[in-house]
Amino acid sequence: MTKTFALKAGVAMPVMGFGTSRLTGNVGAEAVRHALEVGYRLLDTADSYGNHEAVAAGIKSSGVPREEIFLTTKIDGDDHAYKDVLSATKRYLEELNTDYIDLLLIHWPNRAVPVGETLKAMQELKDAGKIRAIGVSNFTRHHLEDTFQTGVEVSVNQVETHPAFNQKDLREFCAEHGIIITAYAPLGRGADLELPLLVELANKYGATAPQIILNWIVSRGMVAIPRSKTPERIKENFESLDFTIEETDLLRIDAFPQGKRIFSGGEFDY
Repeated sequence: MTKTFALKAGVAMPVMGFGTSRLTGNVGAEAVRHALEVGYRLLDTADSYGNHEAVAAGIKSSGVPREEIFLTTKIDGDDHAYKDVLSATKRYLEELNTDYIDLLLIHWPNRAVPVGETLKAMQELKDAGKIRAIGVSNFTRHHLEDTFQTGVEVSVNQVETHPAFNQKDLREFCAEHGIIITAYAPLGRGADLELPLLVELANKYGATAPQIILNWIVSRGMVAIPRSKTPERIKENFESLDFTIEETDLLRIDAFPQGKRIFSGGEFDY
């Protein structure tokens, strides 16, 4: 049975998802199909990835019923205006070959358009049953505080999170407000895999370094969305929850020296 977190919107979100960044065309469709066959039930995409059709093709070829899948996509920066949100989401539904999106995120903060305008449109889509939950991505505490002023319920914040950039303060702030963190780039684009602590723990638990990181993410109440096009790695990542890491070891990962973020959209100084 798929382990889930309960969102404020009353929706159950799987804790282990499949990221689809840079997975396009037939390669993307095959990766999605394989992920679903392995057991993933959360698929994470975005308009800017240019792979909605590939994701839809992977879902279709997998044979997994749509209602068993939690589908997330994200609004591109050029579509934050009220009317653009509505028209863009209509296109997403067509490209994804679905009647609804489980979670729609604002991909990056955009100071050019008041966030209340974007969220108003998203709330209307939710009220109409076109989306089931509303979220954001790459939002700092200040960005989130702006969303609170709108009165629209935000259930998820998807942000870069990995051992060397663990977002501790933001995670605590989100927890206080009932917002679930989805950790993207959970492996730090591979850089975190060479950390001696993770190599040590992988040996201790008979696992791989990626599995240790993904297990840590979920153990700390976050959703993980690793990405891979390799069938063996897709399966390996999914099996990262098949063992339990001792709390003392989780704390050692928590205490790892922090570095700089990898991804930046230019809005973090706000």
